[in-house]
Amino acid sequence: MLRAALFALLACCLAPAFADQRADAQRQLEAARKDVDELQKLLGNLQQEKSGVQKQLQGTEREMGTLQKQIDTLEQQLKDGESEIQRLDEEKKKLQSQRAEQQQLIALQVRAAYQSGRQEYLKLLLNQQQPEQFSRNLTYHDYLSRARSEQLAAFNDTLEQLHAVEAELATQHSLLAGQQVELQTRREALEQVRGEHREALAKLNSELGDGDRKLKARQQEQAELAGVLKTIEETLARQAREAEEARRVAEARAKAAAEAEAQRRLAASGASDKPANRLLRDGPQVSSNSPAFGGPFAQARGQLPWPVDGRLLARFGAPRDDGRLKWDGVLIGASAGTRVRAIHGGRVVFADWLRGAGLLLIVDHGNGYLSLYGHNQSLLKAAGDLVKAGEAISTVGSSGGQDTPALYFAIRQQGQPSDPLRWCRAQG
Repeated sequence: MLRAALFALLACCLAPAFADQRADAQRQLEAARKDVDELQKLLGNLQQEKSGVQKQLQGTEREMGTLQKQIDTLEQQLKDGESEIQRLDEEKKKLQSQRAEQQQLIALQVRAAYQSGRQEYLKLLLNQQQPEQFSRNLTYHDYLSRARSEQLAAFNDTLEQLHAVEAELATQHSLLAGQQVELQTRREALEQVRGEHREALAKLNSELGDGDRKLKARQQEQAELAGVLKTIEETLARQAREAEEARRVAEARAKAAAEAEAQRRLAASGASDKPANRLLRDGPQVSSNSPAFGGPFAQARGQLPWPVDGRLLARFGAPRDDGRLKWDGVLIGASAGTRVRAIHGGRVVFADWLRGAGLLLIVDHGNGYLSLYGHNQSLLKAAGDLVKAGEAISTVGSSGGQDTPALYFAIRQQGQPSDPLRWCRAQG
């Protein structure tokens, strides 16, 4: 009985303590949940801000490309206007010279008429001593009168042409002045957008300063690019399956022969397929000034021109700046605004901004071969356009987060990256 009473008394004493501990634990749990909610909100805000910077970068780079195209168009219009003004000036000088000559002829005829007297017909009628001479003089008089009339008419026509040319010159000068004002406005707008682009790029670089986050961003960029390529390649593969079987067999034989020939050439020249294992500080020069290859892309190994004149900054297979990813193409350093040319004929299947690659253009060369051109300043072609080998398709820039102007150039063969050095002509 006593023991039971002691147990009951102990339970009564300990119950409030357990209740206090449970309440304290509950308060701690609620506080922890609030902290988690706050952290999730903060993380969400940071993610939204990062996404906003990406969208701002995308928008400014697209606007820079559009403004650059408008500036190029206006500069060409200014050149055409100056040529037209020069042509009109030359025509004006010719008309002024023609007017001076006509004035001299008219002055001579007026002086001769004045010297012969004011009553030429009356004198001819009174001097009729020889009828034959009278007839001849009358004919000469009519001829001179018609000549004077024709000279006066030609002089008036010259004056009208000169007035028209002078009016056209005034119009062209006014138009040229307006185009110059418009060009200056576009350039100022481009400079403003470039400033916004630099601010957005600096903010984005600061957000991606951490190595692990930068690695994840790069992996995501590559995944997005792979998704775009996969969609394009699936579409092209579906179209290829609809082609005739005989054509596919012939192309396969041609491809096998070309690969065998390329392997033989590579073996003979001692070329190595081993990719570089480091970034280049002073890479070799490459040139687009090479003859275009007119045959199928599959037979073009070692015979294609480079898309732009410049210097290789990164080779195929070289480690990227984070050291854990590799280049699936090459990086060619060139001046901003340099024209980028298609290495082979084909159709543009993608021309838009893509995260990590900036303004990107992809050309389908048939039979599963694609060429990619990224980090452009502006795109000169749109999806669906047919392009010829050597035709300008974009301009070199630094879109997509690049610090300096350079062209990202890659080749895909049946969805797999292929070293451009095996396709384009060796330099030197």
